[in-house]
Amino acid sequence: MKKFMDEHFLLQTKTAQALYHDYAKDEMIFDYHCHLNPSEIANNKKFTTITDAWLGGDHYKWRAMRANGIPEELVTGKNTDPFDKFMAWASTMENALGNPLYHWTHLELQRYFGIHEVLNTKNAKAIFEEANRQFKENENLSVKGIMKQFKVYAVGTTDDPADDLAYHAQIAKQSDFPAKVIPSYRPDKALNIEKETFLSYIDSLAKASGKKIEKASDVVDALIDRLDFFVSMGCKASDHALVTAPAIFKSESDVNAIFAKKLAGATLSYDEVEAYKTFVLTHLARAYAKRDIAMQLHFAAIRDNNGLMFNTLGPDTGYDASHDKELATSLSAFLNNLSATGEVPKTILYSLNPKDYYTLATLMGCYQDGIPGKMQLGSAWWFADHKDGMEEQMRLLGNVGLLPRFIGMLTDSRSFLSYSRHEYFRRILCNIFGTWAEEGEVPYDLPMLGDVVKNISFGNAKAYFEG
Repeated sequence: MKKFMDEHFLLQTKTAQALYHDYAKDEMIFDYHCHLNPSEIANNKKFTTITDAWLGGDHYKWRAMRANGIPEELVTGKNTDPFDKFMAWASTMENALGNPLYHWTHLELQRYFGIHEVLNTKNAKAIFEEANRQFKENENLSVKGIMKQFKVYAVGTTDDPADDLAYHAQIAKQSDFPAKVIPSYRPDKALNIEKETFLSYIDSLAKASGKKIEKASDVVDALIDRLDFFVSMGCKASDHALVTAPAIFKSESDVNAIFAKKLAGATLSYDEVEAYKTFVLTHLARAYAKRDIAMQLHFAAIRDNNGLMFNTLGPDTGYDASHDKELATSLSAFLNNLSATGEVPKTILYSLNPKDYYTLATLMGCYQDGIPGKMQLGSAWWFADHKDGMEEQMRLLGNVGLLPRFIGMLTDSRSFLSYSRHEYFRRILCNIFGTWAEEGEVPYDLPMLGDVVKNISFGNAKAYFEG
């Protein structure tokens, strides 16, 4: 019987163990998509309690706690005792067997605090006190310390076009900062014309860009102005949250009329909304291609499903789910339109519904040109970010694409304690190749396989975003 989460955790063969320990383990981390707070990075945040670090904004954990019957005040309450929240999480852990949170929690206890006990309600108080003591006394548990300790090469934060990126500028001036902190361009609010908040956001965009916005084409001009500012600040990628690809193509005059209708307070039809989104995203994609910016497209999330809790807590609080919209026809049309003028940018395609993986992996193969791994099947995302999900995504990519060109793992996280998820991914990656090698499905060539897992762990991402 194997010991729980020992040094060979998830590594089921000797070859897998060698690939991980001798090749992948010590590679640097390029966490190219996350939701860390630039202010907390710039100010080198130091946590006071493990509750703050673990439960302050992690809707993965909040969902699990609710499923365990934990009262909401112990999940997201603002004035709740930190230990009471931690005890509620410990209680949830006792029922989380089979959930990746169980593995992530114990990896974080081991790697950040050297605590190898299994968290439960019996030892929660001792673990709570020990972790808090280390936060207080150990400089390696500040934001800078964590990034240095985990060999973080770069992180890509998620930033609105209207943001002045002041914290990124502040970080860039810190000569001792251990990692690159790169803004990523997230213009969702400028595309979501159906939202009630759209017009107030357009006012913010106009102010940030210094441009008057009266037409849809003015929105494009303002967005590209802000994109150029982001590029000057080191931006390497954009990011878009979409249910499916927009692919209703209308003329500029038609889309300007749709925008005018919105300004007048009228309700837009579905086709009008999609035509506006198609127009803006197409222009942005062309701009990304010209500036060598990678375009990340995240599909198939149905959001804010619990209206009562959305009104209480707002977005990104654990009430989103996997969507089941059709994707192939619209994504093909969107990419084909860009391809007609040779303007498909480097693109990373994600879906929250694994049913879309074959669609994404085979469609992207139609637009590979000139850049190794130009079109990427993004790593298993969000609800698929677990052992089975990672294996499914990588095996499928190996079947229909080029797995050795894969740019690997990202955390998509709001937590500074999430870097051990890269270890989790690397162990799963090495186990796949190690098993294939021992079963004679790939050559038993450790140096060759070692280079592959090193590249997927770090090298490919570095080349893709900086090449």
